[in-house]
Amino acid sequence: MFYGLPWLSWNSRQAVLFDLAARKFQIFGLILNPQDFIYLTGLLVISAMSLFLFTTVAGRLWCGYACPQTVYTEIFLWIERVIEGDRGKRMKLDKADFSGKKFRLKLAKHSAWLLFSLWTGLTFVGYFTPIRDLVGQLFSFSMAGSQIFWILFYGFATYGNAGFLREQVCKYMCPYARFQGVMVDSDTLVITYDPDRGDPRGSRSRKADPDKMGLGDCVDCSLCVQVCPTGIDIRDGQQYECIGCAACIDVCDQVMDKVGYPRGLIRYDTLNNMQEGGSTEGLWRRVLRPRVFLYATILLVATVALLTSIATQVPFKVDVIRDRGSLSREVKNGLIENVYRMMIINNAEEPRTFILAVDGLPGVSIDSEHEVEVGGGTHRLVAVRVRAEPDTGEVGSNTIQFVLHTQQDPDVIRREKASFFMPRNRN
Repeated sequence: MFYGLPWLSWNSRQAVLFDLAARKFQIFGLILNPQDFIYLTGLLVISAMSLFLFTTVAGRLWCGYACPQTVYTEIFLWIERVIEGDRGKRMKLDKADFSGKKFRLKLAKHSAWLLFSLWTGLTFVGYFTPIRDLVGQLFSFSMAGSQIFWILFYGFATYGNAGFLREQVCKYMCPYARFQGVMVDSDTLVITYDPDRGDPRGSRSRKADPDKMGLGDCVDCSLCVQVCPTGIDIRDGQQYECIGCAACIDVCDQVMDKVGYPRGLIRYDTLNNMQEGGSTEGLWRRVLRPRVFLYATILLVATVALLTSIATQVPFKVDVIRDRGSLSREVKNGLIENVYRMMIINNAEEPRTFILAVDGLPGVSIDSEHEVEVGGGTHRLVAVRVRAEPDTGEVGSNTIQFVLHTQQDPDVIRREKASFFMPRNRN
């Protein structure tokens, strides 16, 4: 999704573009303006509730499966395996003396890492600048300095974090590892090692009977430690460094298959359920607790409210500001005139013609243009002159309403309140 979305087109434009210069976010057919900041608030509430819910249910799912640091590290490790070989070959290569082969392999690996990192930085900037234009500027050497800075910044951050720091980011730099403890309890699904089944540990042949040898099911192969991205031993119990990636579960199940033992020596379980025997019925009874239903309900309500608000929003917005030059003035025929600046924002993809009207005072009318053309996905600032008879309102501020609709969709009406000022001395 990250690398593909900027290349998708929608109505002859980039489908997902956060155009900061134009102060406009385009997400497929949805166009958001600064006035739509409330949607960001709703999105943050949904994100927070999702974090609470999934962490309460199954611990650090975000860290293990969706965090960019985890994903980029997996990609870098895959590149490393393709170029340098498996773990044993890589360790042998690192210990070997400097040679032409070692230089070529290391150069190929770091070159691939750098190219991937720079492409990642380019993609990141492509969400804020049309990516096709960005690539064209790259090859024509006409890219802006700010664009070059952010491509290099994000690229080298990816290169350093995923290529070198890796688990150090998770263990020492990421704040989530610290505050997750307040959301995880003894009824949360976490990666656990079953000591009652696995201990005492010890190596043995496939044909050996562990009961006669006084051993548990753990063959002490240490593969669970080798595949752990943070280098912990899950057999020592719960540790804050565990990111919940389940790599130890996968490799342990493979070992259990080879030696002919049941899977699940390392598995997802709750600490309370494991102490009670580890039954499946007890597991779900522990997991599906009131706290989970509360978070799920809040998340559902917030998501439905946000989607409903987006789906039912009026396809245009109006902001009315009084002209600061004067409160009011008397014009010909003794009429009182107030001048307003009206910002019309068209959130639709196609151009629209807006019909302007005003009410709220007897005989009040607009003396400027009544029809305003606004392009698709753009805005327009127009000056609106409103006139009224001097005896139709009270001295001072009077409430009026601007009424707008479009020729294309006359049933959609927007009303915006404003104040019409009547002077004290009227003849």
